[in-house]
Amino acid sequence: MFKKLVGITSALALALGLTACGGDETEKSSESKNSTKFVGEQVDYKIVGIDPGAGLMKLTINDVLPKYGLDKWEVVEGSGAAMAAALKKAYDKKEPIIVTGWSPHWKFASYDLKYLEDPKGIYGGAEDVNTIVRKGLKEDHPDAYKLLDQFKWEPKHIETVMNSIQEGTDPEDAAAQWVKDNKELVDTWTDGVEKVNGKELKMLYVAWDDVIASSHVVENVLESVGYEVKLVQVDAGPMWAGIADGSGDAMVGAWLPTTHADYYAEYKGKFEDLGANLSGTKLGLVVPAYMDIDSIEDLK
Repeated sequence: MFKKLVGITSALALALGLTACGGDETEKSSESKNSTKFVGEQVDYKIVGIDPGAGLMKLTINDVLPKYGLDKWEVVEGSGAAMAAALKKAYDKKEPIIVTGWSPHWKFASYDLKYLEDPKGIYGGAEDVNTIVRKGLKEDHPDAYKLLDQFKWEPKHIETVMNSIQEGTDPEDAAAQWVKDNKELVDTWTDGVEKVNGKELKMLYVAWDDVIASSHVVENVLESVGYEVKLVQVDAGPMWAGIADGSGDAMVGAWLPTTHADYYAEYKGKFEDLGANLSGTKLGLVVPAYMDIDSIEDLK
């Protein structure tokens, strides 16, 4: 068609011009895809959340959205696993996504992510993960109590276990390998602990990646000194209720002072808090590093 209207040189120039123009448009589209101007529309004003009972969810919905004036935004309830799956799907396609996040978590080792700045300080500073036991555990199982009281580690330790599990290793095997590789630290947990003969303990935990890792590690060490440990997976509410009513013996995944604040207040006086087993955690809104956005303020 073009040959009938213009010469070959003109046609070629026109084609090159169209290609260049198309390239510019594609580049502009790619550049704008993750820009602050379009981020709300790109993610349909949705933040991918986790289970509705988590303090992180309540804080985001009840405080972060209204105090930052994010009237259009919605936090989608789900689970930690569903959030991770949505993040992976978006990340693989280099698409925009915003999730409720926390550290330590394997996602930071697997993907290049960043927390959005929180200039109002609503998410607060670093949280601790505490060990909570039932009333009377010290009298009934003094050696388990002593071990749980001495259980302390760092984010780099738990992240090793979490990454191993994420890569497909069974949680029990990942925990056993970590315990084997970190004998010096584990020895500080068992220092002064006497061997027992098959005494039963019930540990409660939520299906969060960090709590799965920590619970299986503690299970392994308790069993190494002779306890028969039963790990029971429940939601956060039943986990706290179980320790409070004595149907569970211990948990090592109490996020404080924010995430589990409501449960802590509800059952205060019905459990014993052995203090932090892990410090240096963080909560907030997380996005892939390729997104051109740095602060929660940019979501307005």
